Formats: sequence, structure tokens, C-alpha cells
Amino acid sequence: MTASSDQQLPQHQTATFTAAPALSGSITVPGDKSISHRSLMLSALAVGESRVEGLLEGEDVLSTAAAMRAMGADIRRQEDGIWHIHGVGVGGLLQPTTALDMGNSGTSTRLLMGLIASHAITATFVGDASLSKRPMARVTDPLSRMGASFTTSPGDRLPLTMRGACPAVPLDYRLPVASAQVKSAILLAGLNTPGITRIVEPIPTRDHSERMLRGFGADLHVDVEADGTRIITLKGEAELRPQSIIVPGDPSSAAFPMVAALLVPGSKVAIANVGLNATRAGLIDLLREMGGDIAIENPREVGGEPVGDLVITASALKGVEPDPARAPSMIDEYPIAFIAAAFAEGRSTFRGLEELRVKESDRIATMAAGLRAIGVSVEELEDGIVIEGSGGALLPGGGPIATKLDHRIAMSFAVAGLVSRDGVTIDDMRPVATSFPGFTGLLQSLGALA
Repeated sequence: MTASSDQQLPQHQTATFTAAPALSGSITVPGDKSISHRSLMLSALAVGESRVEGLLEGEDVLSTAAAMRAMGADIRRQEDGIWHIHGVGVGGLLQPTTALDMGNSGTSTRLLMGLIASHAITATFVGDASLSKRPMARVTDPLSRMGASFTTSPGDRLPLTMRGACPAVPLDYRLPVASAQVKSAILLAGLNTPGITRIVEPIPTRDHSERMLRGFGADLHVDVEADGTRIITLKGEAELRPQSIIVPGDPSSAAFPMVAALLVPGSKVAIANVGLNATRAGLIDLLREMGGDIAIENPREVGGEPVGDLVITASALKGVEPDPARAPSMIDEYPIAFIAAAFAEGRSTFRGLEELRVKESDRIATMAAGLRAIGVSVEELEDGIVIEGSGGALLPGGGPIATKLDHRIAMSFAVAGLVSRDGVTIDDMRPVATSFPGFTGLLQSLGALA
């Protein structure tokens, strides 16, 4: 595995990942990104001091911290790595004096829009080239119904300026798409909205917001109907209490060393303290169905979230055709699942993945192009992809892979390089810092060739 500056494009950080010997060792992965974002936001709305241990210190979460500071919260990291947040109280957000730079973070952007929607302040959101291509209508539409107003760039994209409403109007909303970001934005807006905000969620998505809101003292209830539909109600004008939070390891980050350990022959890797929330565990279920040997040891609950230690042993995988209903529980893990399918025996068909078209990149198109570039036979579908696996034979390799500034694309093809004949070159590894600082070093610690 080598990394070098691109002489023709010095702003890029290219890297080549080559076939690895058996991986072994015990590791931890960065803190859960979804929980880290929410920890900062809700702590900033509580009255008093909260402390957060294990916060993901990637660029996306740091964008959230900077935005909350800009709106009045006192957020400091101590030398022991614990973050201390003195909140302003629900309704106490201040007018930011400059634009809120979200970098690459779609989660920061959409959730913060929800926070601001029920405050009498105006904010402008800007982001990098990748984030500025992502549509925001799915969030601006329901927040507009609550009284917020938006001026967006063409295509409902960033840069955009929003003006919150105070008082906002409580919303009764049925989610048209399975999106934890949309759900969370509405709930955050509901915190400072008089009355009851109600969300109908036909397909369950990650429930970190609901768990954490209750932990901070919000009056929130979830009822589950016979068909699985979740009815979430939140009483507005909440008073949040400060908390001490321990952030578990991010299952989306654990996915990369987990798949690497399954694919590289002879490997055995332990990953400690991984979040195992059922709304996020779809990849583990899928890989087990493919024949992956993944053991969960020491299951426990930390701060209201299920956590465990994973032990992964290299396995011969077979193709699979997962139920599209699984998509919300592993939506961020599909890129690395595609790499597992490329190395498996037989054909894998993934459908119901329209959501991947509007991530940091069009992840269906970007993954399909990258897989073809390293010698994998694929068929791109409107809502998914069909992959012909190598049956455990080394992938040919190639590149440079055009990652489109997408961190999960970059890390997925890095793992593919570990089971390639000629290596896989990534066009730019810089976006990996948004979610997984130290990613390449972690692979090297497991024995990947340097």
C-alpha cells in the first residue's frame, strides 16, 4: 500500500493498495458519526454542561461543532479527549455572524436546518463541491410546512439561506422516503415548536435521534403498528437536561476492516466496542448470509445503545440477492458490500437502492464504474446493481478509481486493492478524513503491505 502526491493534480492525494497477507490483530474504529453529530447538537440545546467521550473527530463532526459554536454553544475538547459542551437551551440559538460551512457533511446540513427551522434566526449554508451537488428538497419541503423559508441554489442545492420561524407550526408528516436525516430534522425542529410534532415512518430507519432525545429528557414516544410502521410523537418546547455520553464505534467504519478480514485469506481480526443498533446492523446480517464468519462477543448496552465486540474470520463468500427492505439498515454500507460481492462466488443482485443516487456521489454509478475499472463484470440498474463475483480469485485491479470526493467509495476500493492482482489506485484519499481519520494506518496495523 503506497501513497503519493499526484504531480499533475497536486490537490489530490492518490494512493495504491496492493494484495495483502493475512490480516490479524485487535482494533477499534472511530466513534459513530451519527451519534457524534447528535451528541453535539442536543448537548448544545441542553441547559448546563454535557460531556462526550469517544466523539468521532472527523471533518464532518467538526463541521457540526463549529456550527454550534457559531450559534452560541461553548464546545471544548480537553486533553484527555473528552468534549465538554455548555448548551444555550432549546430556543436559545444565536444568529450566526458568518455562513455555516458544512464541508462534505450532508448530515450536519440537514439536521442543522431542522434545529434552525424553529428559531428566529437566519443562516446561510455552504459546502464543498460534493455537498453542493446534493439536493436538499426532502428536508426543506417539510420544514417549509413548519414555517421556515428557504432561498436555494438551482436544484434545491447549496449554497442556501434559510430563515427560521418562531413560533413554528407543529407538523404531522408521513415520510415519503426512508430517511433518518429527514426524520431527525423534523424532530429537531419540533423541539422548539409548541404542540405535538408527529412523524409516520412506514420503513424504520436508524433511531439514534429518538433514543438520544429521550435520554436528554424530551417527551417523545414511539408506537409500532402491526405492519411495522412507527408513529413518533414529540411534545414541543422541550427542556433538555445535560448528559454524559459514551459514543460507540461506528458500524459504518467497522464495515471496511470487517470485509477486508473476510476477503483476505487466513485473516482473523477483532474489532472492539462496535455499535450494534438493529437499525444499523444490516451489513452483518448480509455478510453472514453470504457465508461470512462474524462472531459477536460481550454484547452490552452503553448509553442506551447496544454495543459488542466483533471477531471476523476469513471466509469463502457466495453471491446473494438481499431483500430491498433491508436497505435502510445498511444504506451507507452498500459500497463495501459491493466489494464483498465482487470477490464472492456467483452473482449478487442489489435492488431498492435509489437512495444511493443522492449520497456524497451517485454511489450506484460511481461503484459500477470503479468495479469495471478493476475488472469486475457489473450491470448498473436504475435502483441497484448486478455483480458477477470472482469466486475468490484475485481481482485484476487497476485505476485510478474516480471516487467523486466520496469517502466510502475511496475506502471500499482500498479494500478491493487488498485482494487484487495488480493493485488498486484511488484518485484521492483526502475525503476519508471526513469519517475515518487514520484509515490507512489502521489497515497497515493489521498487516496490510506498506
